[in-house]
Amino acid sequence: MTPSIDLRTFHSLPPARQHLLDVYADVRADLLHLPNYAVTAFAERLDRHFKEPGWVAVLAYEQDEPIGYAYANTVDSEDRWWKRVTPAPPTEYTDRHVVALKEIGVRIPWRGTGIARKIHDTLLADRGEPYVTLMVNPLAGDGKVHRLYESWGYEDLGRSQPSPASPVLTAMIRAVR
Repeated sequence: MTPSIDLRTFHSLPPARQHLLDVYADVRADLLHLPNYAVTAFAERLDRHFKEPGWVAVLAYEQDEPIGYAYANTVDSEDRWWKRVTPAPPTEYTDRHVVALKEIGVRIPWRGTGIARKIHDTLLADRGEPYVTLMVNPLAGDGKVHRLYESWGYEDLGRSQPSPASPVLTAMIRAVR
């Protein structure tokens, strides 16, 4: 049974930033020793992404405790998001604005309850872009995370390595609706 949760949408980073950092640190606790996953690296990415067009975050709370999050922004054909994907994605995706889901995570006690999907769907509910894209480490959870995204309708698009410290990720895409 899904616990009673409160989903809150943020269009400004300052009121959500500390909760995003706290949940991220808990969600990625077993990876924080790796440079790409360090909280400081995440904070730098978060601050940079907030300045990009269309930024929005959704945080899930249970009794005012933040338990999960996602954030996204808009990317266009000139965005570095697309330039790092190989093979080059079809222009049907890159010739328009799309939503890039940059991060999503749920604390361990609440995983498997459907909260991640609720956060995801709330994040996309008011978006006008036709497609949403994300990148996933295909090894995360022994492939479970990739399979979860497939069950949500995402399809593989290519590979990407956003930074030298990052693992090679699988770029995925699906229609927003």
